[in-house]
Amino acid sequence: MPTFVYEFEVAAEVAAVARFHDDTRVLQRLTPAYVQIHRCDPLADGAVAEFTVWFGPIPIRWRALHREVGPNGFTDVQDRGPLASWVHTHRFEPGDGTGTRVSEHIEYAYRSGWRGFRGRLFFNPLALRALFSYRAMQTRRAFRG
Repeated sequence: MPTFVYEFEVAAEVAAVARFHDDTRVLQRLTPAYVQIHRCDPLADGAVAEFTVWFGPIPIRWRALHREVGPNGFTDVQDRGPLASWVHTHRFEPGDGTGTRVSEHIEYAYRSGWRGFRGRLFFNPLALRALFSYRAMQTRRAFRG
């Protein structure tokens, strides 16, 4: 099963970064314009997030369920979507200095055959790196001022 890992540092304490991610309004701020959020329950075990990822005129619907929600992170699991599986764990840990290391760890699998084409095309490592680079930039920006 492929794994994607992305880490970055934020100049803020772990508790502040965790609180930031607990606020469901933040998801809109961390989400590029090509993603339309339809539902985002308050972060808790069993919370649901539903959205559409638009790649030009191509809509890809996604539904994720949250679990293992705690003070240092949470996991979202694709319930419905373009991939055979997707388990995304967010962790917030003390960084090298006074900041926080945000770790994004994703285990995923593409559907087989032609059904997996969209997943392989739009959710490949390069596309994931672009998405999480954007999220890192937005997170750092939120803590700058």
